[in-house]
Amino acid sequence: MRPFVIILLAILGLNIGCSVSPKPIDYGHVGCHYCSMTIVDKQHAAQLVTKKGKVYNFDAVECMMNQLKDWDESTMGLFLVNDFESPGELVDAKKATYLISENIPSPMGAFLSAFSEKEAAQHTLEANDGELLTWSELKEQYNQ
Repeated sequence: MRPFVIILLAILGLNIGCSVSPKPIDYGHVGCHYCSMTIVDKQHAAQLVTKKGKVYNFDAVECMMNQLKDWDESTMGLFLVNDFESPGELVDAKKATYLISENIPSPMGAFLSAFSEKEAAQHTLEANDGELLTWSELKEQYNQ
């Protein structure tokens, strides 16, 4: 009976230790995985979480997109971006709408912002000019 309990506890421990979930970004203290710049901008940060639960933080969506060129996306469990309208709130990058507008600077100069709601992105576009993109269009642009 005792070996069964030990095996059961080990399995439970592995499942808990490898949870695939977002982790809070420690703004002002943690560096970008791609460019090593300290992450301070709560409107433009991004995060990748592998299927094994390893978290990678980025100071800007463009850093995450550049890093993805070198990684196998099938190993990723979560693609997350900060919602421009709700600074510090990570949202699903695949469902976000992206705005490239030279009137809204981002940390690495790509002028790229993410929005959880398409309507908010459209409203910001009307006030600032630029171009709206989906996740697929953004990936296509960065893989050129």
